[in-house]
Amino acid sequence: MLTQDQILTILKETNVLQTGHFNLTSGKHSGQYMQCAQVLQYPDKASQLCNEFVEYIKNQNLQVDLVIGPATGGIILAFETARILGTKTMFAERENGKMVFRRGFFVEPGQKVFVVEDVITTGGSVKEVVEIVKEQGGEVVGVGVLVNRSPQEVDFGAPLISLLKINIETYDPAQCPLCAQGVEMKKPGSRGLK
Repeated sequence: MLTQDQILTILKETNVLQTGHFNLTSGKHSGQYMQCAQVLQYPDKASQLCNEFVEYIKNQNLQVDLVIGPATGGIILAFETARILGTKTMFAERENGKMVFRRGFFVEPGQKVFVVEDVITTGGSVKEVVEIVKEQGGEVVGVGVLVNRSPQEVDFGAPLISLLKINIETYDPAQCPLCAQGVEMKKPGSRGLK
């Protein structure tokens, strides 16, 4: 298992931590952003990180039939985690603002599912995926995230493994000091503009 320092080193080496003025998917603002897609450019590094999920699954004796990631941050992570496990993978994506399974993807009743995501702040996308899995009769046995930047505990109704827990200050837009200073805004992420 990698240590927190080793994981942080991988993320720093691959330019995951961005600085500026960011409008997050959650609607909050921040002076820092974890752009986890940066590390996914390097298959060897992505594989190292996904192997941490697999080690957790094995150590917890979890049965996993399917690994699912929300688009776009979870797609590569779900694929690589499933490849290492030797199981099936798929992804959920937004349609009309709601997370859904498309492209013929579905969860079979009784399937044991592990959900992976690159970064969570509120955990909203993961919660949506968990709900879809439940609606289709599957059971979420665990959730794995590369970076957990949530200021409070997030309950997914299943055990959570965060490879890195980091506290990055966020602001409500009305109280954002970066807005007050007129710092140019970027809207990163899967629903972003830049």
